[in-house]
Amino acid sequence: MLRGKQSWWFENKPVIIGAATVVGPDEGEGPLASEFDLVHPELDMQQKSWEKAERLLLEQASEFAIQNAKMDKSGINFYVGGDLMNQIISNSFAARSLGAPYLGVFGACSTSMESLAIASQLVDSGAATHVMAGTCSHNCTAEKQFRYPTEYGSQKPPTAQYTVTGAGAAIVASTGEGPVVECATIGKVVDLGITDPFNMGAAMAPAAVDTIQAHFNDTGRTPGDYDLIVTGDLAGVGHPIAKDLLMQNGVPMDHTEFNDCGLMVYDVEKQKVQAGGSGCGCSAVVTYGHLLKRIARGELKRVLVVATGALLSPLSFQQGESIPCIAHAVAIAAGKELSP
Repeated sequence: MLRGKQSWWFENKPVIIGAATVVGPDEGEGPLASEFDLVHPELDMQQKSWEKAERLLLEQASEFAIQNAKMDKSGINFYVGGDLMNQIISNSFAARSLGAPYLGVFGACSTSMESLAIASQLVDSGAATHVMAGTCSHNCTAEKQFRYPTEYGSQKPPTAQYTVTGAGAAIVASTGEGPVVECATIGKVVDLGITDPFNMGAAMAPAAVDTIQAHFNDTGRTPGDYDLIVTGDLAGVGHPIAKDLLMQNGVPMDHTEFNDCGLMVYDVEKQKVQAGGSGCGCSAVVTYGHLLKRIARGELKRVLVVATGALLSPLSFQQGESIPCIAHAVAIAAGKELSP
């Protein structure tokens, strides 16, 4: 049901009964490598194009998620997903292989939590019993579409981020064992006029702050109600900005652990990833590959994932438009007994 102005409260507490992640070689060299279901040793993954490799990531993550949920793909009522490619082709083609009724969504890098929120809403409302949410990105497809092909060898400024090569999928069900999705806050589009596509963290930070504050206002919760709050991919530039803005606005983020998926997926000191990770796969692989496992191990009881996205396109950038941004937040808890 609607709580406050922009949050959904899931009375029936949908359960994530299975999830999976598949990543590329750079992610396999990062600190979370052991948490992923499959690590590809090469970026091309023996495919004829980067786009085909990205699609393969999502198809494999979907297959692993179904296996981890101990079910057959025929039991999936709906698939909700999106990516960064024009016309979200990675998800559309992967959905063709999955064969489930498909809802394509686009929230740029916030798509991981947008799709999970919609999947949870479908299950909570009784419109479905099993819904898969998924997303993906590939470093070379994103560079090719939004900036310069990797082969060009263009130099990037330190504010730039490194698109994660990875895919994550989760199956949300009405019953079963696993962490529950408690609520979701759907973000508003925020645009402070930034036009530099190599400074996405600064562009997205205000959207993350807006959604986090809306979440607390709508739900009556505080940062201390969460063991961990993570933004999606603000990385080394945007995350400190968000932290400062929240503290200036009187939000006591020091009452919880506040981190960023773009800083967690890589060792930013040792790996050549500029300011840190980004891309649709960033918050997806960290959430479905790392955070859910920490919940299962009892290390976390409740987390808030605030996935962030920059809603630009190559066309809008070329026309001199600024970069509108958005963030969607989803609260995930260890069990139904935690929910107030």
